[in-house]
Amino acid sequence: MVELSPDRGSLTRVVERVDSGNLAQAAAGIWSGYVYSEPEQLGLPYRNVEITVDYGVAPAWRFDSTPSHRARTWAIHIHGMGGRRAGCLRGIPVARRLGLTSLVVSFRNDGDAPPSSDKRYRLGETEWCDVEAAINYAVAEGAERIVIFGWSLGAALALQAAALSAYAPRIVGMVLDAPVFDWRSTLRANAKAAGLPRPLVQLGFAILQSKALRWVTGLAEPIHLDALDWLARAGELRKPILILHGRKDDTTPFEASKRAATVRPDLVSMVEFESVGHSLEWNFDPEKWEHSVEDWFHGLALADASPGQAVAS
Repeated sequence: MVELSPDRGSLTRVVERVDSGNLAQAAAGIWSGYVYSEPEQLGLPYRNVEITVDYGVAPAWRFDSTPSHRARTWAIHIHGMGGRRAGCLRGIPVARRLGLTSLVVSFRNDGDAPPSSDKRYRLGETEWCDVEAAINYAVAEGAERIVIFGWSLGAALALQAAALSAYAPRIVGMVLDAPVFDWRSTLRANAKAAGLPRPLVQLGFAILQSKALRWVTGLAEPIHLDALDWLARAGELRKPILILHGRKDDTTPFEASKRAATVRPDLVSMVEFESVGHSLEWNFDPEKWEHSVEDWFHGLALADASPGQAVAS
């Protein structure tokens, strides 16, 4: 139930579920795009697994495909910056309908996986190695093909993995929600929203890439922004990509996704949403989001066959 009172400037909604905290005593809260906070809320069988990474062991959730057959195509789901694995749970039902076994992973410095030595995000430059470890786990468990679902920063990790992974030939496609294709445009957009002057933004780029000024950022090594610019490197893209992005994204520029689709129409398909905010495309229209993924996936002819049937190549 939703009750709108324009004269009082209020909107009233029914609280359907409290995942943490005490609602009666709460003095403040935050809006989140997370629809599910725990895997149990999906009502699907899953299990906790551990992925061996450079810094120790990273927890993951594994959702096996339907019991009727063993999936040879797996989905790796990667969350965004400042988030947790639960943000990816929105993509699990459609992946299961497609017959995929899903692995919802954590990565260094996200609060679930072990931290790196400097405890700093590196915008995907090193975090993708934890995705590599997840793919290694999937392959060891029988995966022959990999589809990566990446949300925001998770999309940047997906792009790095598709380019650098030893398992790159097994990666057959990527579903990218509100993806970061170019960190410069993303950081500029955030700086503009915060009212920061352009010269200060340029100084920030210089500091991120400076070995001498690592003491300012706390980074163990400088970040190489050119290596993370997949608009400039669009000619190097090799995997089919589905982009799902809202026109009014206030964090990651919609225009960057549009440009990627324009520059590489041979590989990149794009579905636009009218959602407001970042990574809220599924929330705005889950039916459109899931149907878009299904149509794109079937267009790749990658669905695993039932036992006794041939698998499309």
